[in-house]
Amino acid sequence: MQKRTFIGALLATTMIAGVALPSFAQGAAFDGPTTGPKAADAKTIVVLAADLKNGGILGVTTGVEEAAAKIGWTVRVLDGAGSVQGRTAAFGQAMALMPDGIVINGFDAVEQQAAIEGVAAAGIPMVSWHSGPKIGCDAPGGIFANVSTDAMTVSETAAKWAIEDGAGTVGAIIFTDSTYQIAIDKADRIKKTIEDMGGTVLEYVDTPIAETSTRMGPLTTSLLQKYGDKWTHSLAINDLYFDFMGPALAAAGIDGKGAPKAGSAGDGSEAAFQRIRSGQYQAITVAEPLNLQGWQLVDELNRAVSGEPCSGYVTAPALVTEEGLKASGDSNQFDPQNGYREAYAAIWGK
Repeated sequence: MQKRTFIGALLATTMIAGVALPSFAQGAAFDGPTTGPKAADAKTIVVLAADLKNGGILGVTTGVEEAAAKIGWTVRVLDGAGSVQGRTAAFGQAMALMPDGIVINGFDAVEQQAAIEGVAAAGIPMVSWHSGPKIGCDAPGGIFANVSTDAMTVSETAAKWAIEDGAGTVGAIIFTDSTYQIAIDKADRIKKTIEDMGGTVLEYVDTPIAETSTRMGPLTTSLLQKYGDKWTHSLAINDLYFDFMGPALAAAGIDGKGAPKAGSAGDGSEAAFQRIRSGQYQAITVAEPLNLQGWQLVDELNRAVSGEPCSGYVTAPALVTEEGLKASGDSNQFDPQNGYREAYAAIWGK
């Protein structure tokens, strides 16, 4: 099993618009579960990844692999490669393997409802990351636990950053993907927050996240021609939208720190950290502790196969800024050094 290692970064709580934004503060202790079942022996689990090109999904997968190595389980990762058809095929492969548990990683459970019903009928426990709007225990479709930060808090944080950054004068374009209900909900909350605080939403752009590599360049050029200086901020439901926006902005003569400034309501990818650190076409991201969430997914599966209730733990996000990164070393992932690895290992008896 391949294992990837990241060095952790810690970000202090930040104030925006008079509100203390949730984050893992320096030296904070792990606030997750402290009790639970000991490790179930020799389980094999499958991770169904929506698209491993997505930094959030990759980060969670890495966490699952790391945690599985600690608990003593075998992991098989199947990549849906960014398409509905690919994810359907991955479900078929997973069922053929008859694993002890399945992790649905980064796609809406409704999309694969028939396949999920088949998994539930076979009695295979399922946990998920970002599979729908209901966070925590007993998610729809027979999913034991849906692991996520509070998506609405993440969205409000990104929107409030834009309002403060623009001193109240904001012309925002929001990027989302209607393939996913959670993406719609996040974008709707961004829009509402911007407008409630006196900003303007110039356009609400629905474009598939799996096609950002081909769409975002021409789309950015078109939006610049349409809105010009009125476009002050770009807000997206995922960092991936900004992976391919920079070249079009540079071609238009826009500085890496110039408007439109980009802020992401998730997930805190390595590429996003690099852009923020270097001041190149992304100002902030609201990051999730992806590796920690991978450990939580393994813990929730262990509870499921052991016949115990899910933990109900919900992780907190962190606002990642250039200033924060300067103070946090050279890490390109929000991986809180709060003892979560040791805490889960202690629960499992490892």
